[in-house]
Amino acid sequence: MSELKELVSTNFTTATGVEARINLSYHIFGKALGTAPVVLVNHALTGNSEVAGDNGWWKSVIGDDKPIDTTRFTVLAFNFPGNGFDQKPENLIHNYKDFDLNAIANILFEGLDSLGVEQVYCGIGGSVGGALLWHMAAIRPHFFEKIIPVGCDFKATDWLRALCKIQDDLLQDDERGMHLARQHGMTFYRCPEGLNHKFQNKKTQGSDSFMVEDWLNYHGCALEKRFQLSAYKLMNHLLSTVDISTEELSAVEVAASITSEIHIVTVDSDLLFTAHQSHLNYQELKGQKKEVYYHEIESIHGHDAILIEYPKLSKILQKII
Repeated sequence: MSELKELVSTNFTTATGVEARINLSYHIFGKALGTAPVVLVNHALTGNSEVAGDNGWWKSVIGDDKPIDTTRFTVLAFNFPGNGFDQKPENLIHNYKDFDLNAIANILFEGLDSLGVEQVYCGIGGSVGGALLWHMAAIRPHFFEKIIPVGCDFKATDWLRALCKIQDDLLQDDERGMHLARQHGMTFYRCPEGLNHKFQNKKTQGSDSFMVEDWLNYHGCALEKRFQLSAYKLMNHLLSTVDISTEELSAVEVAASITSEIHIVTVDSDLLFTAHQSHLNYQELKGQKKEVYYHEIESIHGHDAILIEYPKLSKILQKII
């Protein structure tokens, strides 16, 4: 059983000159660091570094003899700073708008450098974790041998910014904000076909409420119990800052400069990071770089298919890794 580890806190200065004391926590699964190729895993918005083991949220694809095989690799996963998983209130980030994904990427590189990790065989991340992976690969184009961004993009669309804006507005309500934001979030983490198939317009037994309404209430309450408002504000804001472009280069041009083998994984019913946009990105990037590949998961579960369709995701990862 892997235990949560911590690095000595460091002072970090953002691109806008804001100074902050940052603590990094992380898990290591599989082979000891320095004895095997490293697979870096970046978690999703309400996820954490516990990606494998009994309580691992991605244990279906990470573990002994699984697609990300812990008998072959060192699996390293950091917590996004400020996500609250270490249960230390002093490590929460309240000035969340002073940070962006590029800052988080640089903070993680400080952590990797302090651990002596000079190169990573494969980086993988889902949703905002995949977007963070794009930022990391853009900062150090030769650092990863392979990258697998899953259900994400390398530049925020207007659609994504609109969703994050509504989430941020809801989160300003200290009493019910997280509950309401989570309910709103579940509507675009899933998709119409999936919800219609799941609930079929039925009411909860012995109640006048529809099953879908009770399902939304359940998820709102569940997140309130295990997550913190400041962490949700931060993670939602970071999602809106996805953008690897520079003043000189477009996002596609920056992505083309990454020497890694790139595997874009998307879901055909994703309403957050649409398959249409992911395929456009792939087509543009393919015109400038050879080792870029596109994989699409067919599912009625929308964005959350990356946490539901494990057999399909496993089949893709087995081919890549």
